[in-house]
Amino acid sequence: LILHLRGTKSIIPSESVDFSQLQKQTEILDFLDVAGQSFARRAVEIACAGGHNLLLIGPPGSGKSMIAKRIPTILPPLTEEESIELTRIYSIVGELNQDSPLVCQRPFREVHHSATRSALIGGGGIPRPGEISLAHNGVLFLDEIAEFQKHVLEALRQPLENHSIKILRERGEYEFPAEFLLVAAMNPCPCGNYPDLNKCTCTTPQIKKYLGRLSQPFLDRIDLCIEVEKVQYEDLCQEEKQETSKVIQARVLKAREIQKERYKKLGITTNAQLSAKETEIYCSLGKKETLVMKKAFDNLGMTARSYYKVLGVARTIADLDGEEQIQMHHLKEALGYRMIDKKFWGRTKI
Repeated sequence: LILHLRGTKSIIPSESVDFSQLQKQTEILDFLDVAGQSFARRAVEIACAGGHNLLLIGPPGSGKSMIAKRIPTILPPLTEEESIELTRIYSIVGELNQDSPLVCQRPFREVHHSATRSALIGGGGIPRPGEISLAHNGVLFLDEIAEFQKHVLEALRQPLENHSIKILRERGEYEFPAEFLLVAAMNPCPCGNYPDLNKCTCTTPQIKKYLGRLSQPFLDRIDLCIEVEKVQYEDLCQEEKQETSKVIQARVLKAREIQKERYKKLGITTNAQLSAKETEIYCSLGKKETLVMKKAFDNLGMTARSYYKVLGVARTIADLDGEEQIQMHHLKEALGYRMIDKKFWGRTKI
């Protein structure tokens, strides 16, 4: 740059590049490879369509990680603005690819349960972005989430609400973006077989301690909680092919466009970004649906936060169906995604 300004050596202008061409790449992962698991596939589609956080609970070998790693393949492509923002973040931590320095694909950050608090949310003497910022506009995957230290998980509560993280130091305040889709996976108990008491070798205190690492406030920030069952032999041998990621992505994109148009004056793009007040406006229920929601609120011991989460998920299901009003079956399906966490954490009154 100095030589250029001195007129000694000119910098050759870069040729115009088509951003859409940079994004094209051969996808190695595809939902076509996932055998069975129709319930999990449906939940993942809803999560991606509305930007909702997702928790997968199931025994080892049920395909939780396999499903999670394919989530980026059905998310909308990055916009140029999102790409530039991500590139700035990755530049700070020195993780840019020198051959293709512009980040063109949504990130998928898989974090090991040994990660420290600062590694996850950011920090250090000179603050650096953590994994939640490196997952910005993408997916943050926490496998074996119950193995994480509890104080590390609790540190996620604030960025999950604010979609950013502020780090205070003597020299000033630093803020990094953290708009990510949280996908977590865990076994139902240390041995992985609960609630099958014929196979589970864990004691009641062991199970309680294991599940207790996820607090109620943290669970309230999870929009969908589903049970991933063990894959059956019939699923592996079925002749009918599963849907490809491209087919699922088309439905996700359609639902996202509906939300983008609906919230263009609010400055948000997904149902998951709605505030409580905005949820009441855009996720209103009819009389019958309101009665069902009231009964579910009381019986499931829901909090105000989980209440609004259910409404947001119901709105997304309605968007996938192309419906302007949330119908009864949309609400019931959304409530179904709050039942599994109650089953394992035992807080339901039903």
